[in-house]
Amino acid sequence: MDPHGGHYLNRDAVLSGLGVARICQLVLGCTIMALVAHSAGFSATYGTFCMFVWCFCFAVTLVIFILDVVRLHSCMPISWDNFTVAYAMLATLMYITASVVYPVYFLSNECPSEGCEVRNYRIAVTVCSSVCCFPYGAEVFLTRAKPGHVVGYMATMSGLLKVVQAFNACIIFGALANDSEYNRHIPTQYCVVVYSLCFAVTVVVVILTVSGRTSALRLPFDRFVIIYTFLAVLLYMSAAVVWPVFSFDKKYGSPGRPEDCPRGKCPWDSKLVVTVFTFANLLLYFTDLVYSQRIRFVSQSAA
Repeated sequence: MDPHGGHYLNRDAVLSGLGVARICQLVLGCTIMALVAHSAGFSATYGTFCMFVWCFCFAVTLVIFILDVVRLHSCMPISWDNFTVAYAMLATLMYITASVVYPVYFLSNECPSEGCEVRNYRIAVTVCSSVCCFPYGAEVFLTRAKPGHVVGYMATMSGLLKVVQAFNACIIFGALANDSEYNRHIPTQYCVVVYSLCFAVTVVVVILTVSGRTSALRLPFDRFVIIYTFLAVLLYMSAAVVWPVFSFDKKYGSPGRPEDCPRGKCPWDSKLVVTVFTFANLLLYFTDLVYSQRIRFVSQSAA
């Protein structure tokens, strides 16, 4: 028994809805890794990314689950509630991405050279990975901000959008690195600066919130977030105009996909991905700006 008369182990961490969601995450994550290691397999950059997602999410979820059960999360020098909800949002996005990438590159109608059994294992991996998106999404739903409750910033819609914005920026960077030819024009280089600057500040906001160090800013946290989000909207608006023009206009690029572009290594495909996620992030930042006007910021979690 602890000095306050409670149990050393936290039964709610197992028996509550949140505990059940985390147990499902661990069971499905372990199943996926076992299937991949047994026969499904992975290769190349895309397969390595998927395997990293599954291993990383399983490891972090296991640590979170154990710390919650043994009541040691209070010893961590972070805002626990902010950290767990931000991680759950990130894990949901990572699982969704892996659930799309893996079947695209490792599943086909015909049996691979290794045999039809391998294809069946890969189908099972895809199904388990897709299903695992729901327990992580359920954790976000259970820990999100609710009317009348005092919660940390990351549990609000604005905080969750910050995670999605940073994740989308990572996809943009991946497309830029995949032979996007962004260095051919100064305006497209400007767009890269916009993506990098917004990503860096968003990550700083998340880190300060999770670490409970928002007071380190020289100005109020709510004022800083709103001003930055407004500037990010303006910067992304400019990138949403500049990038498509210098990528798909006949004078600077190609309006249609060239016929001699190999799958997975085509600059036009990379430019298209950057364009799509530029507009997606513009919408996210605008939604964030609108929502930020309606919430009351709390610098530290109440828990």
